Amino acid sequence: MDISRGFALTVKNITVLGSGIMGHGIAQVSAMAGYNIVLRDIEQSFLDKAMEKIRWSLEKLVSKEKITKQESDAILSRIKTVVDLGQAVQSADLVIEAVPEIMELKKKVYAELDKVADSRIIFASNTSTLPITEIANTTSRPEKFVGIHFFNPPQLMKLVEVIPGQKTNKDVVDLTVNFVKSVKKEPVICKKDVPGFIVNRLFIPMVHEACWLKERSGYTMEQIDSAVKFTMGFPMGIFELADFTGMDVIHKATIELELRDKKVIFPHPDIEKLYNEKKLGQKSGEGFYKYSDDKYERIQLDEDLAKKCNPVSLVANILNNAAWLVTNNASDIPEIEKAAQLGLGLKKPIFDTAKEFGVKNIISELNSLASKYGKFYEPDPLLATMQ
Repeated sequence: MDISRGFALTVKNITVLGSGIMGHGIAQVSAMAGYNIVLRDIEQSFLDKAMEKIRWSLEKLVSKEKITKQESDAILSRIKTVVDLGQAVQSADLVIEAVPEIMELKKKVYAELDKVADSRIIFASNTSTLPITEIANTTSRPEKFVGIHFFNPPQLMKLVEVIPGQKTNKDVVDLTVNFVKSVKKEPVICKKDVPGFIVNRLFIPMVHEACWLKERSGYTMEQIDSAVKFTMGFPMGIFELADFTGMDVIHKATIELELRDKKVIFPHPDIEKLYNEKKLGQKSGEGFYKYSDDKYERIQLDEDLAKKCNPVSLVANILNNAAWLVTNNASDIPEIEKAAQLGLGLKKPIFDTAKEFGVKNIISELNSLASKYGKFYEPDPLLATMQ
C-alpha cells in the first residue's frame, strides 16, 4: 500500500464504537484474530454488559474445546473498554462504528470522531442499509471511509459485505477485504453504494412480496413458507426468517430502501402494522407467527404443504433484484450467489432456481404483475438475455 497517501499501512489496533450485539461481536471476532481492541460506548455500564457477553461466548468455546482457557484469557486481555472518545481512538489504525441504524445518530458520532481521530485512521461503518457515501461526505476523509456490514451474530455469520462509497480509495477497500479475511470471514464487495447493498436488496423486498402473495392468492403462511424452504432452498420460510430477523429491523430497512429508491421495494402495509403493534417476531413473542416462550421454536413446514403453493412471484422478485445488481454494476452473479448462500443460508443458487421455473415463465409472471400492480414489477433487461 502507498504509505505516502497517509493511510494506516497495516491494521493492528482497532476501535469499535458501540458495544451492542454487533459491536461486541465484532470486537470479539477481531480480538480472536489477534487484533488489539478498544471497545467504546457512552456509558461504562454498557461496556460492562458487553464484556460479560464476550466472556460468556468465550467460555462456551472453551467448554466445547474450540479454544483453550489460556487462549480465552489472551483474547480478553486484548480488549480494553473506554468511554472517552478521544482516548478510545488514540492508537487506532481502523475505527469500526456499530452504533444503531439511525442516520442522524451516525452523523453525530462521525462529527465527534472526525475531530479527535488522527487523519491517517480509516473509518468503517457497520451499516446494513444506510448510504455509505452520504455518511462519508460528512467527514473530512471520504476517501478513507468504507462500509463493512457484518451479519448478526458476527461470531457465527461468515459473510461480511464491503461497500466502498463514491470516493473510497481502492487501497482502503483492499485493506478492508484483507481485514475481513484475517478474522476468518468471507468478504463480498458491493461495488456500488446501492440501497440495501446485496443481501438486503434480495431479502427485504421478498418479505413484502410474500405478504402480497398471501393477500392475492389465499395461500396460508405455512404453505408459502414451505414452498420457500423446500422449493426455493431457503433454510426456513420467508415469514419465519422475517420473525427471526425482527420486524423492527425489516421496517427500518424498508424505510431506508424506499427513501433511496422507489423501484427497489413495494411495501406491504402488514410490516408497518406489525411493527406499530410491537409484534416484532421471535424477540417479542409474536410476529407473523406466535412463539410460546423465549426458546426459538420452528414452525412445522413440510413438502406436502410446499406443493400447494406456487412461489413463482417470489422467485421472480429475488431474481429481478439480483439482475438489477448485475445490470447496475453493483455485483456479478458469482458474488451474488456467494452473498445469498452465506447471508441468507440459501441451499441452492438463485439463478439455478430461476432456470427450474423457466426464465420465460418468470418474465411472463413479472409482466402480468406489472400490468396489474404497476412499474415495480417490470423485468430487469438482464432477464431477457437469459431466456
